Amino acid sequence: MTFEAAMGSAIEQAEQVKGSTYPNPPVGAVILDADGRLAGVGGTEPVGGAHAEVVALRAAGPRARGGTAVVTLEPCAHHGRTPPCVDALVTAGISTVVYAVADPNPVAAGGSARLREAGVSVLGGVLAEQVADGTLREWLHRQRTGRPHITWKYAGSIDGRSAAADGSSQWITGPVARADVHLRRAAADAIVVGTGTVFADDPTLTARRPDGSLVDHQPLRVVVGTRDISADCNVLNDDSHTMLIRTHDPHEVIKALSDRTDVLIEGGPTLAGAFLRAGVIDRILAYIAPIMLGGPITVVDSVGVATLSQALRWRYDEVRRLGPDLLVSLVRDELSGSEDDA
Repeated sequence: MTFEAAMGSAIEQAEQVKGSTYPNPPVGAVILDADGRLAGVGGTEPVGGAHAEVVALRAAGPRARGGTAVVTLEPCAHHGRTPPCVDALVTAGISTVVYAVADPNPVAAGGSARLREAGVSVLGGVLAEQVADGTLREWLHRQRTGRPHITWKYAGSIDGRSAAADGSSQWITGPVARADVHLRRAAADAIVVGTGTVFADDPTLTARRPDGSLVDHQPLRVVVGTRDISADCNVLNDDSHTMLIRTHDPHEVIKALSDRTDVLIEGGPTLAGAFLRAGVIDRILAYIAPIMLGGPITVVDSVGVATLSQALRWRYDEVRRLGPDLLVSLVRDELSGSEDDA
């Protein structure tokens, strides 16, 4: 197995655990034996559990000696809730470590240097872009900026409407797109809506399987606004925890969620407009249905743009077909500046 193929398998492991590792990053690891054959795989366990390297080493057992560890993130060198991963790799007799992304956290960094000191060969940067833009996107953003990564998710018609003129909106997109939304909810730390959405739709804001059952990991549900909501609202049921934040200020919301990494904004046009005007949206996930609705209910209210030269500019990150619908992923255009540059 090539290093690239092994890293691809490690990325798959990271994808499987994403959402369950908070506050640790979702990391995947693969162990190849001395002949380059697959010996063990693993992903980071929930907080307090083993890191990906240790899980993969356990699976490989004695076949790890003289072999190669392929990891999506540079192995840690510090003692936190668990011992340093570099120690486990050296003790297991690993001869080579391959990783995608260097650990930017000054507390945990330095693993590659420790490994080299112990006589282990180290190769970094394998499929680094794929990992940095994929499973570690949100965690790396938090390490770089000190705040959660904020994604605005919406479903809309081809002409930018989130509902018909009478307010009906279920369902604009099809089942494949809705299933993708639930996968992303399951990987998120928190979902944010405004009180207007609670009053209009009474959403549950849970992550569910296609059969309607709840997945194991449920994100924190966050309701923003100054109006009281009924104790009977679905968002206050026992399916997950809920936080009520009495403000309309996006910066106050982010402050209240400062210990989170991956936050989804799923509110209506008012909430989306407020977060866009504040310059704190890092990614847009637009689920576009091939229908036209017209009417007054747009996906977003004012974003503070009076003329074309003031447009908020984004660049395409991914475009993917989901059944009859399209998923368009956009990230902020670095040339247009951001709050992080201020």
